[in-house]
Amino acid sequence: PKMDGFAVLQALRRRNVTAPVILLTARGQVEDRIKGLDYGADDYLAKPFHVEELLARMRALHRRKPELNADGMIAFGDIQFSPHTLTLQCGTSLTTLKLKESQILEFLIDNRNIVVSKKSIIEKVWGFATDADDNAVETHVSRLRKQLTQLGSDIAIHTIRGAGYAIATSGGGKHV
Repeated sequence: PKMDGFAVLQALRRRNVTAPVILLTARGQVEDRIKGLDYGADDYLAKPFHVEELLARMRALHRRKPELNADGMIAFGDIQFSPHTLTLQCGTSLTTLKLKESQILEFLIDNRNIVVSKKSIIEKVWGFATDADDNAVETHVSRLRKQLTQLGSDIAIHTIRGAGYAIATSGGGKHV
């Protein structure tokens, strides 16, 4: 109540929060829309609006892929990841991931603003017709966490009990 949406958005972006933001506001002037987008909003929707349009815009944001550099590298937080060569870099430190670890990392980054269930990881990485189970996911996530820690990355893969995993830039490197 003490801050308007623009101030909240600026505070989020100053903290390097990369979550997609759709501003829903009564301010529908062109100048306000430009201001919101320049402050870091991914989309801007003036009231009144149709719920169906909001849902379509949310789906469009969810379909976006992480930032790709010209050489096919995925940038997220302080890491650069190449799904083509399975290399993971943080600063000047570099490591090579195993295939399943790289697929899990890419899937988590693609879904960086939501909690991803172990079941969805299994379906995406191993496919529907597999004997892989939750233990396989846990093992690969554990290895991936160790790789990130060894590189000195501030990326954390959080365990959300009963729900799955979420990836985020932590600044502290702690894993829940």
